[in-house]
Amino acid sequence: MPIVEGVLERITYKSEQTGYTIIKVRPKASASLVTVVGYMEGIAVGEKIRIEGPWETHPRYGQQLKMENFEVVLPSTIEGVKNYLKSGVIKGIGPKAADSLVKEFGEGVFDIIEKNPEKLKKVKGIGKAKALLISSAWKEHHAARCLMGFLGGFGVKASLCAMIIRSVGFNAEEAIRENPWILARELGAEGFVAAERIGSKLEFPIDFPERVMACLMNALYKAADAGHVYLENEKLVVFCEKKFGIGSQALEDGIDFLCQENELAREGDDIFLYSLLKAEKGTAQRIKALLSIPAIPLITDSSAISESVMKKIGIAPSQEQLEVLIKIFSSGSLNVSIITGGPGTGKTTLIRSIKAVFESARRKVLLAAPTGRAARRLSDVAGKEASTIHRLLWYNHADGDFYKNQDEPLDADAVIIDEASMVDVMLMHRLVSAVRPGAALVLVGDVFQLPSIGPGNVLADLIASGSVPVFYLTEIFRQAEESAIIQNAHCVRNGEVPDLEARGFAEESDFFFIEVPDPEAAAKRIENLCANEIPNVFNLDPVHDIQVLTPMHKGPAGTISLNQRLQRRLNRGPSMMGKFSYGFRPKDKVMHLKNNYTKEVFNGDIGTVVDMDAKQGTVSVDFYGRHVEYTKDELEELALAYAVTVHKSQGSEYPAVVVALLRQHYPLLQRNLLYTAMTRGKGLVVIVGATKAFRTALMNDRPGSRLSKLAERLASA
Repeated sequence: MPIVEGVLERITYKSEQTGYTIIKVRPKASASLVTVVGYMEGIAVGEKIRIEGPWETHPRYGQQLKMENFEVVLPSTIEGVKNYLKSGVIKGIGPKAADSLVKEFGEGVFDIIEKNPEKLKKVKGIGKAKALLISSAWKEHHAARCLMGFLGGFGVKASLCAMIIRSVGFNAEEAIRENPWILARELGAEGFVAAERIGSKLEFPIDFPERVMACLMNALYKAADAGHVYLENEKLVVFCEKKFGIGSQALEDGIDFLCQENELAREGDDIFLYSLLKAEKGTAQRIKALLSIPAIPLITDSSAISESVMKKIGIAPSQEQLEVLIKIFSSGSLNVSIITGGPGTGKTTLIRSIKAVFESARRKVLLAAPTGRAARRLSDVAGKEASTIHRLLWYNHADGDFYKNQDEPLDADAVIIDEASMVDVMLMHRLVSAVRPGAALVLVGDVFQLPSIGPGNVLADLIASGSVPVFYLTEIFRQAEESAIIQNAHCVRNGEVPDLEARGFAEESDFFFIEVPDPEAAAKRIENLCANEIPNVFNLDPVHDIQVLTPMHKGPAGTISLNQRLQRRLNRGPSMMGKFSYGFRPKDKVMHLKNNYTKEVFNGDIGTVVDMDAKQGTVSVDFYGRHVEYTKDELEELALAYAVTVHKSQGSEYPAVVVALLRQHYPLLQRNLLYTAMTRGKGLVVIVGATKAFRTALMNDRPGSRLSKLAERLASA
């Protein structure tokens, strides 16, 4: 692998958060500067460094070295050592002290500072306090250098170095040598993988207690990622025996210890992450408490309710909707209620109606949804500002906690949550805790859609418990009844095979199934549908009106390949920078991948690249009329969004969707995924793939496979 050694002349860019750095190095006095990019800590202008990594040709910046490993090369001559100490790199050493140190210790001064700092007191003018200052400054500056050298020997990515130092401290190497699995505790899954590699090479015993506990926690975190709130004790032990080679007794001892430390919790034969058990129990207890408080009926007359709705939104409620409104507002006992139904059954109109009645009675109403896109859609249809649940509860990103809680409840008489199927047990606990006693909590959602990404199956469990009043909307309104999307979605919802007969776009319909079982051929057809067929027939914008959905990231019909294909077809131009090799381009359709409260953009938000500054290394994205700037190391928060996963589309609606559905997607083919994909399209749904894949998804109905006990807790007295 190429190696460049030279003097660091300029630090062009440095992210204090991640450690991502762009530097200029001059290999020889007369040589031109070399650009180096990567995650580098503990370097300073004027130092000589040796960098190892592959050469890359950037389309805008030209040739540059991508750092994989580096080391600071300390000077070995008396003059070099003296100049290095005089450079100001090490705090506490000025020109006079540098001369005195070199005179006393010669070329060995670096070893003295690093290994025997107490000897520095031999030098006139350096007492105990200053010796400690010099030693600390040396360790701080060179900790990253030492740690990267240590980690590199185990194949651990250099990008982890900055995070490890921030989490573990400047004595990270010593701490890791004593217990590699400290990385799992500080850095999660990525840290666990690194810890396993280091622990194996350092020949730690398989049943080393810290490893046993890290393996147990890792197994339960993975279970939570799959939606489970707990695992059965026996299955947890058997899994860890097979996966990590640990004996059952050591595992049982580890579980007992972690329970004592409130990391895990045991309930009968089941093992929970302590935080999840607390959230599930807390959710059940709080909902019971809210339900137990008698509410004062607002309006008892059905005609008055209809009049309030008509006056506020200009639409008379249907008989089914009116019956729901009467029960909510006249019975005086429904402090928590659920409204559920399929597409076209009037859930949105009912939200507007409930809001209208509360406001007519001079009650304060707050609206929220789990994602930014869902909240914006709710704002549009309800005619009132809606927020994300995190913002509703005043989430503080700095300390990862919510300001609104049981002690500081929401200032509202009613809280209406749309897309409630997306709320996991942790967030639901926070939400119900912040609803003040006597206020109304209305949860609206379609329980047949995909469950939350986080653990739990909350909306389904609330319904299954029989403890919370549930209103089922079943009437499909006339306009929706004419839509093949709505009719076929209800077929899928009920486990029935919809009409998949092939028909041309010339026929009047809003739902089409195109049989293309080969993945490569399906990808090509999807490309042509987006670029030509749909825009030409339906007069839709190929980028902004059409959204491609697919179950997976990998494969010819996965998001990665489809995004490459669609970018080339729909946005021709030079690539400039990005997470993947194809890079971003101006006018690209992109998605933000995680909640960023500083930038006020959220997981699933879709925007358009409007500007790219090659000199500064920044990308500007337009999100709903607001420009958000990303530095180069922040681009991992962005991905192309011509094609996104069905999971990422939850809570969103698009004028048209094209859905890839193939047998190669088998691991994720299930009914709620198919149903969610079909209901994302407002005016047009085109499914491209195999009939067998469609039928596989339809027959695979597993919404209740998540392990949780919320329904059981709510149903108990």
